[in-house]
Amino acid sequence: MIPYPLTMYRAVLLGASLLLAGSACAQQPPATATKASKPAKTSSKAMAPAPQPVIETKAIDLLKAMSERLAAARALSFTALVTYEAPSRLGPALAYTTRSEVLMQRPDKLRVITLGDGPASEFYYDGKTMTAYAPADNLVAIAAAPATLEATLQTAFDTAAIYFPFSDVLFTDPYRNIAEGLKQAFYIGQSRVIGGTVTDMLAYVNDHVFVQIWIGAEDKLPRLLRAVYRDDPLRLRHQMELSNWQLAPAVAADAFTTPKATAAVPISFAHPAGQPGQGLQPPTRGKPARAQSTKP
Repeated sequence: MIPYPLTMYRAVLLGASLLLAGSACAQQPPATATKASKPAKTSSKAMAPAPQPVIETKAIDLLKAMSERLAAARALSFTALVTYEAPSRLGPALAYTTRSEVLMQRPDKLRVITLGDGPASEFYYDGKTMTAYAPADNLVAIAAAPATLEATLQTAFDTAAIYFPFSDVLFTDPYRNIAEGLKQAFYIGQSRVIGGTVTDMLAYVNDHVFVQIWIGAEDKLPRLLRAVYRDDPLRLRHQMELSNWQLAPAVAADAFTTPKATAAVPISFAHPAGQPGQGLQPPTRGKPARAQSTKP
C-alpha cells in the first residue's frame, strides 16, 4: 500500500502530469573541476554485513488490522493529500501536491475529484462505465468498464495511464499488496500529532519500496504514509495524508455520475500521448505505479 503509500501520485488522463513534466525537465548541474585527492580509507563499517531481515509480529498485526478495517467497509470516503518530489534543474527536488476527495462503494462504485499542482480532474465509475472529466477544458472521456472496482482501476491504467496512489485503500485485501515480497516490518512507537489522534508508527520494506505508515491506534485507519522507492537513485520522497475518514457514509443515488459529461466535448478514453502507461510502471501487486525519470 502506498500512497500509497501507499504509493503516492497519479497519472492524469486529460492533461500533462506535472510529475512527468518535472522529471522530463530534470537536468544535472554541470560538473566542476576538483583537485585530486587521496583515495578514501576503507571504513570497517562499510565492510559490516547487511542487517538480517526483521519482521515483527506487532507490525504485521497492525497492518492486518488496518486491512481488515478497510475491507469490511461497504462504503467509505476520505481526503487524500499527496505530495511527491521531482528533480529540479538545480538538483534539489521540487515538491508537487494534489488533493483528492474520494467516495467509494463496494463492489463497483467510485468517485474521485482531484485538484492540485496540475490539471484538475474528475473520475466516475458507476459499475458499467468509467468517466474522466477535465473541467478546465470541458473535455470528457467515457468507456465501458469491468464489473468490479479493482478490474476497473487496472483497465483505467492500462488504457489511459490513470492511477490513484490510494488505490490499495480501495482494494478488497489491502494487506496482500504489502505482503508480497515483504522483507522487513517493524514497530516504531506512537505519535500524538498525526491526524489529530493517537497513531501507531511502523515501517515495512518489500522488493520495491520503503514505507513508513501511521495507523490510528483506535480506529485502525491509515493516517499518513511516506515512501521511498528502493531502485530510485535520487531517493525522492512521496507522502500521502489521509483524513476526513467516513465509513458507511450516506451515498446519493447519482453520486457516481456527473451531468457535466453531457455538455462536455467528448474525446477518446486513452492516454494523451497515445501510449497507455508511457513512463509508468504498471501497478502490479506489491509494486505500485510510479513515474519514471526521463532525460531531457
